[in-house]
Amino acid sequence: MELKNAQWFDGKGFVKRGTLYVKDGVFSTQKIKKPQRSLDLSGQYLIPPLAEAHNHNLQNGWGYARYANSYLRDGVFFAAMHCGEPKGVALARGLANQPAAPDILFVSACITSSDGQPLAQLLGEEMGGTKLKLEDVADKLLLITDTPEHVAQKWPLVATRKTDLVKLMLSRSESPELRGDTKQQGRLGLKPEVLPAIVKRAHQDGLRVIAHVETAADFALAVQAGVDWIDHIPGYFFHEGLGPEAYRLSADMAAEAAKKHVAVITGTAAATLFRAPPETQAAVRRLQIENLQTLKAAGTKLLLGSDLFNGSALPELQHLESLGVLDRATLLRMASITTPQALYPKRRLGCFDAGCEASFLLLAANPLQDLAAIGRIQLRVKQGRMLNLQSP
Repeated sequence: MELKNAQWFDGKGFVKRGTLYVKDGVFSTQKIKKPQRSLDLSGQYLIPPLAEAHNHNLQNGWGYARYANSYLRDGVFFAAMHCGEPKGVALARGLANQPAAPDILFVSACITSSDGQPLAQLLGEEMGGTKLKLEDVADKLLLITDTPEHVAQKWPLVATRKTDLVKLMLSRSESPELRGDTKQQGRLGLKPEVLPAIVKRAHQDGLRVIAHVETAADFALAVQAGVDWIDHIPGYFFHEGLGPEAYRLSADMAAEAAKKHVAVITGTAAATLFRAPPETQAAVRRLQIENLQTLKAAGTKLLLGSDLFNGSALPELQHLESLGVLDRATLLRMASITTPQALYPKRRLGCFDAGCEASFLLLAANPLQDLAAIGRIQLRVKQGRMLNLQSP
């Protein structure tokens, strides 16, 4: 493939350097005498494909069949699916990671406590006409760990799940008194003393660790324990009786995350899923802006992730732009360079240099002038292969 008059996004802006060549699925400096395709891209814009760092909609056969093409249509070629049931993940894994399919990392080892989330959502649900009980879920759909000693006993279960990453659930870790509250049963998370033991074992096995957090205290605990990624900027939802102060990140917290190279998955659009009075919605929005500003000032790495089951990275990108903290170049860099490279650090993604994977999107307009241009993709290429998508 020969791409004439190409201009592409380099993380800051669009650079124009003439002709790009694609050979054997990667960019090349070697001129191709008789290219199979020669395209004149004058007046058009090349960007790397986007990535979605947190979703659940491609982690089983039903979801994959329903949503996989929509990811590709949106230009989202890379994703991480969190907390899938192992059998469903095995089916989805067999469909993904193909030349004309999204590349997906699957979390099939999701660890919580016996009173931790998402047990409240799972218990009572019907499966095969029978309501689920704890014994149907524990160490099957989820791994349950209540003490550091449990970690050593149950760790062999992680290997059997063939997970790409490990996810830990934290919620209101600063309030141990909630453990006895029946209203909180299945809505909490791991005890603070359990976290370091899990992180240590996961890292020994070469597994990266994601921590779901809710409060600022959860965030600080996760950073201290040495997790790799934190899921959700705190404050997308206010628990009953708690105000913004429980979720507000300090400059020191953000700086410590940056120092320890802990990346934060944004997850801000998830706030739109919760019904709340207008004044609460306004308070949540103000807090999201504050926390984003704090993380930005500290230089904390941000990854794009939506946690929106009926969508992917695009709604999160749009919501972040609406908050007005990050400029378009930063947002585009996060979506198309930082997040793909964080998901797949051993691959050469998000670049147009020789040896980089030749995966890109062709846009008719400059997304730095109007981010909505990302929604009008002219051409999708994955590892040198032009994608022809099925109709929605």
